[in-house]
Amino acid sequence: MDTQQFEARKREHIQHSLNSAHQAVGLNGLDQIHLVHEALPELNLEEIQLESKCLGRTTSTPFYIAGMTAGHQDAIRINRTLALACQKRGWAMGVGSQRRDLETGGEGGLLDQWKSLRDEVPDLSLFANIGITQLIHASIAQLRRLVAELNAQALVVHTNVLQEAMQVEGTPQFKGGLEALRKCCSELGAPVILKETGCGFSRQTLERLADLGLAAVDVSGLGGTHWGRIEGARAENSTVQSIASVTFGNWGEPTTQSVQSAAGVLKGAETWASGGVRTGLDAAKLIALGAHRVGYAKPALEAALGGDERLDFWMQTQEFELRVALLCTGSLNCEVLRQKESVWKRSGT
Repeated sequence: MDTQQFEARKREHIQHSLNSAHQAVGLNGLDQIHLVHEALPELNLEEIQLESKCLGRTTSTPFYIAGMTAGHQDAIRINRTLALACQKRGWAMGVGSQRRDLETGGEGGLLDQWKSLRDEVPDLSLFANIGITQLIHASIAQLRRLVAELNAQALVVHTNVLQEAMQVEGTPQFKGGLEALRKCCSELGAPVILKETGCGFSRQTLERLADLGLAAVDVSGLGGTHWGRIEGARAENSTVQSIASVTFGNWGEPTTQSVQSAAGVLKGAETWASGGVRTGLDAAKLIALGAHRVGYAKPALEAALGGDERLDFWMQTQEFELRVALLCTGSLNCEVLRQKESVWKRSGT
């Protein structure tokens, strides 16, 4: 695939991800989780603390912007807007796939663009990103270069089985992925985070990951942007991909189930929750289920495209809603909320 085709595909991904038809709304399980109200919290709102540990580093909030876009000219502008806002408010951030950087060695101005962005946000917790189908064939030296380009705190490896299977130009070759992950965790010299892309993780899969040495797992469960639907929309009508994307339109493990499974299985790794998170109350529910960090994608992208002020106001709103949820559950901070076994229940129980 040449550069123009690659960039066109990335732009199409952005356009389709903003389409509500490609969101698995109502399937993340969050509407079934009820946080128990504490009418006498013995706390003041101004006392509530959002500070959180991120791979050993303290950040001002437990929030992060999930990696969404990279590899085309518009991506640097979007990532710059998000990065500046994240540094200002103490959020962490992942960039989109650096596959093109891996394949070109940073040629075509990509390396200079990343360095320029990093110079503007020196204190930001930033994560590099590569797909597992590329990880299988990459050398450790190449991966270290990707991390070094961004002075990244960690490398995110995303796994997107359904998307690659549905994508006309996809690379659905995942054999050897588990061993590649094990090697990466052992030899990279930086934390490794495994991330799904909207289909979540089953308990059985998580049990296979437990001894790899991962620093965190971002469950990215069913309930947000659904890449199977997007790739079906990108395919020509009446192709097998377009038809199959309807069949698999609700495929995946819900975000809430994925978080609970991860929190129960991954004792040595952080559980990161994303997949249809839309409010600070959603974030509180996921923290109560065991999440250490909570990530946003589509709503952050929409806010960023509306400009700096809109993005900052949206981020302030998420923080305020989480503070209110902590106060109303009698939780001084996120760690207290996560440790309260009786703070949540299934709706109707």
